[in-house]
Amino acid sequence: MGCAASSPASRQGRLGVHQDAGETYDSKNLRTKLVLLGDSGVGKSCIVLRFVRGQFDPSSKVTVGASFLSQTIALQDSTTVKFEIWDTAGQERYASLAPLYYRGAAAAVVVYDITSPDSFQKAQFWVKELQKHGSPGIIMALVGNKADLHESREVASEDAQAYAETNGMFFIETSAKTADNVNQLFEEIAKRLPRGQPTQKP
Repeated sequence: MGCAASSPASRQGRLGVHQDAGETYDSKNLRTKLVLLGDSGVGKSCIVLRFVRGQFDPSSKVTVGASFLSQTIALQDSTTVKFEIWDTAGQERYASLAPLYYRGAAAAVVVYDITSPDSFQKAQFWVKELQKHGSPGIIMALVGNKADLHESREVASEDAQAYAETNGMFFIETSAKTADNVNQLFEEIAKRLPRGQPTQKP
């Protein structure tokens, strides 16, 4: 996994409390499967590591296959959401494995690098795949990462916003390096999860 996180982890603290896997979840305690998709090197692992551990490691290693982490957040309405996060590898040779990870996912984060038009094209490929094969009603976020490199931007935020709106997604730009909008990304997904029934166990 990139950003030097190689084992499952969850963190207790400001964002919420850890839930045991065997607990019963009600409408105020949701457990949801989330998958990250995107080209290699766009910062998927760095986003996850920043969210789960509050860390950033510039000597990022490439994810092999996929890695799993979890984190629980508490919303203002007292709902807690445990994210079970599958961070998939971006290399082409692993693309055929992606359906194993996004099948049954309640949410998907499709990441591109704002300095790389090619990664934005690859993000659009993943959006189409999710529309064809993802869970009905899956919540999708389009994320432009590396917002701290705004001087090298090659993907206009207006273009990404328009694409997201056309495809029923919400759009946000993040920087795993500076932590900008990373927590907000997951909080927004949590707010959009259906209430009133337990989230299905993956």
